[in-house]
Formats: sequence, C-alpha cells, structure tokens
Amino acid sequence: MEKKNYHRTITVNASAAEAIKKIGQVNHWWKHDFTGSAEKQNDMFTVPFGELNGEKSFVDFVVSEIIPNKKVVWKVTNCNLPWFKDKTEWNNTEVVFEITSANNKVNIDFTHIGLVPGIQCYEVCEKGWDGHVTKSLVSFMNDGKGNPQ
Repeated sequence: MEKKNYHRTITVNASAAEAIKKIGQVNHWWKHDFTGSAEKQNDMFTVPFGELNGEKSFVDFVVSEIIPNKKVVWKVTNCNLPWFKDKTEWNNTEVVFEITSANNKVNIDFTHIGLVPGIQCYEVCEKGWDGHVTKSLVSFMNDGKGNPQ
C-alpha cells in the first residue's frame, strides 16, 4: 500500500503573485511568533511550538524553491518535537505550495512531503495543518485576516 503525503487543495480569491506573497507572511496565518523570513529563496525561519517539561519545541525551515506565480517549497532543516518518540520526525520533510490559476481564482495544492499515515505525529499534524491551511490561510488570502496561533 502506497503511503500518501498529507495534501489539501484550497481555492482563494487572490492572484498567483498575491498568493505567493501571503504564503510567505507566516505570522499572519500560521504562527504569530515565528522568527526569520519566508519571502524569498534561501530565506530561513523558525516556527516555535512552546515547551514540554522545559524543552523548547521548534521547526526550522529554509525556503528551498520559489517559482514565481507557481510554487513555494519549504524544507525542514532541523526540528525538536519533544512530545513525539522521534523528536526529529519532520527533519528533511518538505512543505510544498503549488499554485494554479483558473476563472479569476487561485488553487493552492498544499502537500507536506514526508508527513504520511503511520508516523507518530500524522493525526495531530493533520488536524493542525487542516486548521492552518484550510481555515486560517484561506481567511488570510480572502479577507486579509488569518488566525495564527
């Protein structure tokens, strides 16, 4: 049986260029306290997730690819997720936003490559991405106001 990466498709009222720009504004739709920059290729940023027993949790990303109006890829370069047995479960995974335009709307195919059923964080991370991508990012794209944590 093939393991499927986490994937969702959203449709937003934005141009492809606006979508790319807003994806990079992580503090407006995912985490208000992220650090770094996610706007251009080779930018690096960190998304914190609080602490567990005094141990900080975080995910470090690099913007590994941007194709204007088409695609953004974030590669996980390091992470510490202390509530999972494998604290580095996200290392070397990729978060991919693929953009297509049709009928004055933009479709964004969001895929977290490496986030597959069977790994410990899949169910929790699936729920998290569902909220961030299908709700907060859509709201930020359409109404200018997301719901970052």
